[in-house]
Amino acid sequence: MGGERLYRQVVDQMLELIDSGEYPVGSRLPPERELAERFGVSRPTIREAVIALEVMERIGVKSGSGMYITETKVPPMVSGGIAPFELMETRVLVEGEAAALAATMITDEQLEELEQALEAMEQENAVDDLGDDDADRQFHAIIAKATQNQTLQSIIENLWTAQEGIRHIRMAHQAVCLKDVQLRCDEHRAIYNALAKRDAHGARVAMRRHFSRTLDALHHATEEEAVAEVRRKLSEARERFSVNRLESSSAARSAAK
Repeated sequence: MGGERLYRQVVDQMLELIDSGEYPVGSRLPPERELAERFGVSRPTIREAVIALEVMERIGVKSGSGMYITETKVPPMVSGGIAPFELMETRVLVEGEAAALAATMITDEQLEELEQALEAMEQENAVDDLGDDDADRQFHAIIAKATQNQTLQSIIENLWTAQEGIRHIRMAHQAVCLKDVQLRCDEHRAIYNALAKRDAHGARVAMRRHFSRTLDALHHATEEEAVAEVRRKLSEARERFSVNRLESSSAARSAAK
């Protein structure tokens, strides 16, 4: 396993097993030692993956009993196999307008909190620790809270939760962060600056620009996956109609006679 943070790869594999029914809802997960052996990682990596799955509310840990698969709690409005692009487009629209509203209502205290979140992101960049989105999520949560609209806050929080459960979007987001870590901070700084100026239009534009790179990365990843699928099908077709295969089948029939 390489590239993406190790525990994130374990999370993706475990989610596949849960969604496939191999680990059904209500069942108890194997102990850490067995999971570590199955996925070829250390037990601390398994613990990190378990914590991430707990946050996503896909498993629950009962003290003295073990780890159990829980029912998926993705909000109804973003469940049901929603397409990744639809989710991202919703975030662009909702958070763009939330930023515009927040610009007219944000407090000095909330601006200070945003500054602290920016500093946390810069620290992550300094140590190449981009596996966690805590500071990023906190930044957007503060803006949502600044709208003083609880419905908007709930929608944005639910969209973040849904995003964590869709691998394509999470991978696209991480690819954007890794491609240019400084630009990641610059985009958030531009949003902060517009909010600090109480510039509603500027905040909306800055927020939409921030999402544009993730959308581009998602398009690119989807195109690559589609190309790979076409190549796989072509390869299967070539194998099916290859001369060697036809000759082998003919020889096998002759031998059977």
